[in-house]
Amino acid sequence: MLPLVEPGPPLPPEQTVRYSRHLMLPEIGDIGQRRLKNARVLAIGAGGLGSPSLLYLAAAGVGTLGVIDDDLVDRSNLHRQVLHTDAAVGTPKAASAARALTDLNPDVTVVEHPHRLTVDNIDEIFSGYDVVMDGTDNFQTRYLVEAACTRLGIPEVWGSILQFNGQVSVFWTGPRAVAAGAPGPDGVSLRDLFPTPPPPGDVPSCGDVGVLGALPGQIGTIMATEAVKLICGIGEPLVGRVMVVDTLKAEIYTVPFTPRPQPRPEPLTADELRPYCSPPKVAEVDIVEFARLRQQGVRVLDVREDAERRAAYLPGSEHIVLSDILERPELAAGEQPVYVHCKVGARSARAVEAMSRVGIQSINVTGGLDAWQAAGFDVEVQS
Repeated sequence: MLPLVEPGPPLPPEQTVRYSRHLMLPEIGDIGQRRLKNARVLAIGAGGLGSPSLLYLAAAGVGTLGVIDDDLVDRSNLHRQVLHTDAAVGTPKAASAARALTDLNPDVTVVEHPHRLTVDNIDEIFSGYDVVMDGTDNFQTRYLVEAACTRLGIPEVWGSILQFNGQVSVFWTGPRAVAAGAPGPDGVSLRDLFPTPPPPGDVPSCGDVGVLGALPGQIGTIMATEAVKLICGIGEPLVGRVMVVDTLKAEIYTVPFTPRPQPRPEPLTADELRPYCSPPKVAEVDIVEFARLRQQGVRVLDVREDAERRAAYLPGSEHIVLSDILERPELAAGEQPVYVHCKVGARSARAVEAMSRVGIQSINVTGGLDAWQAAGFDVEVQS
């Protein structure tokens, strides 16, 4: 691959010391390190994947790191989001990330983007960067990122994690991609691998089914390595290949894929993306109101998996797993209204939507059992 970034000015003596182990590598050396210093990399999300990738890119001497995240640091995420500390809980992730990165390497400029990506701001933000790191956990943002990177010809380093498995790839289209050696007549994009997004809410998130805390470290550092390779023009980046990591089997392997026949599907429009940008509109109630209603003896339905329910459940609640509700929502027929909960509120919203379509009056409990326990309310454990 051809280098993505031109070299910056000569390194001052203190940076020569800091990056001395890079300078020893013939593939990087002084010129490669100056390319890194001149590079601008944007991380979408400062969470599980953004944490290790940003830390290692800062340590590597990437000159400008952008961090886009509109969320707050949450204690339940700290087991994998190693960029943040317990003291930062409740503060903006972008600001917390900037502090950690500049503490690690004061030579790096960190640009905070503490807002959500939209069809209106994405091109303006992306145009200031050489590489985009997509470590998001929702399909709305993934296809929004794909569309912008395709329009602008920016390489996208893509990572995905769930439970014990992870994937990494690099998507890059356009004349620069072809000149740099990307496969196919116009490079490869996310839509060559996944042509269309799944139905909104169809795939669970880490908040729904969990994730091994160390897994994002593996995937995130591979993403950082891919960005360094692109910037310096070394090795064989994962363009046209997906690296799969299975931590339970201790296996890592790559799967090649080829561009789809031309012309490639056009990037999704704002109207096509809109269903992915907001959850379905369903009736809902917060934990405080739900606790009050529980005292009145309302009907409660738990749509979590069997193993989750064995670990903790609300006494008196009914139980039908989400997959069964989606397949046969009439299974929930009975006394109405029914208050539906899961772990955090995402799966229960899907259940309420499905039940509403067959005339069952149902209300989503926002925040789910996590919010219930965080508020200090009791649960029981199956014996």
